[in-house]
Amino acid sequence: MQSRHRELGRRNFLGLGMSALPAALGLSLLSATKTARAGSGKAKACVWLWLNGGPSHIDTFDPKPGTSSGGPFKAIRTRIAGVQICEHLPRLAERAKDVAIVRSMTSREGNHERARYLVHSGYAPTPTVMHPSLGAWTAEELDRGGLELPAFVSIGGPSMGAGFLGVQHAPFVLRNVSKALDNIELPAHVDPARFQRRQELLSSLETSFGAATSDGKVEQRRAVYQNAVAMMKSRHLSAFDISGEPEAVKTSYGDHDFGRGCLMARRLLEAGVKFVEVSLDGWDTHKDNFERTKKLMGMLDSGSATLLRELAERKALDSTLVVIAGEFGRTPTINANDGRDHHPKAWSAVVAGGGIRGGQAYGQTNADASEVVSKPVSVADLFATLATCLGMDPYKSVDTPVGRPIALTDGGKPIAELLVG
Repeated sequence: MQSRHRELGRRNFLGLGMSALPAALGLSLLSATKTARAGSGKAKACVWLWLNGGPSHIDTFDPKPGTSSGGPFKAIRTRIAGVQICEHLPRLAERAKDVAIVRSMTSREGNHERARYLVHSGYAPTPTVMHPSLGAWTAEELDRGGLELPAFVSIGGPSMGAGFLGVQHAPFVLRNVSKALDNIELPAHVDPARFQRRQELLSSLETSFGAATSDGKVEQRRAVYQNAVAMMKSRHLSAFDISGEPEAVKTSYGDHDFGRGCLMARRLLEAGVKFVEVSLDGWDTHKDNFERTKKLMGMLDSGSATLLRELAERKALDSTLVVIAGEFGRTPTINANDGRDHHPKAWSAVVAGGGIRGGQAYGQTNADASEVVSKPVSVADLFATLATCLGMDPYKSVDTPVGRPIALTDGGKPIAELLVG
């Protein structure tokens, strides 16, 4: 009898569990939907300050003063109570109320190329598909509103392409901010009428080729050409020219290409560009970490802090998402070359602006910053949070050319604590 009662108990429990499963799943989806709605669509554009090479989180945004792994830098107070960052980021410390420092980023990719791919696309690389970067998703998803400039601009580095979304959403790459744009004017021997005839001939050839081959890339290339011609004629081309900015403004951003890139990014955002990446190279500090990182932080501090200040003064920060991150962190151990090596297990990212709840440090690492001990954040979670701020559905999927559905995020969930309600 007791055995039969126990069996009935198990059956009842399993029956209740199975009947409750749809409700539980529904509550889970409802919770995720509510989280996605928080901060949804507050940002109309994004600028990512890409720290190429993998910055040391310990020497920048997650200092561990007084420890054997902490290094020689001091920690200074910020405008966030109880939160310190490196002494070589004083202007960012003053703007800390605008930002959220995510100290619990974690991933598995410790190789530069694989990690760059992951942090640009939200996916680990695979031989079967080329994923779009977040910039490409933004260019594809957000309304261009008649924009004549590229929706996605990469300054100082190549960024990452559009993958299966198509080349029309790839970045316009500007490696040298001090150089005028190439090929904007027609050649001396080509007048507007001749240029128009060339366009018509090209269009005819593309139409014939497309009809004969059914190659979808024809329309993608056609869109690229159309965008290029629109850019050549755009009244907003002056956004790429920072020479007319007041000297005090240029000085504040810094006399270096990264600072000039941040200034150009602000101008491009004002012209309607949806996603700008500004690259600051040199963070792969296996040797001479501290002197190199100190110099890089000087450039990061002036460029990023001035960008945040100008966006705030122009009432644009609430509608502009700002991200500061590279591909991973660096080891607590200081090697024989006075450097730090790759460390994807624990690192930091900084987010600010449209839809982000600033004035906080989110997550925590252990005493030597080698592991995340509180509120781990995957790259997919970061992407889901950023997508939510930009009004994009983190779970939206698009079919690749071979019919495989790929979502904007790899199962990531928006982080409610980082989002403005």
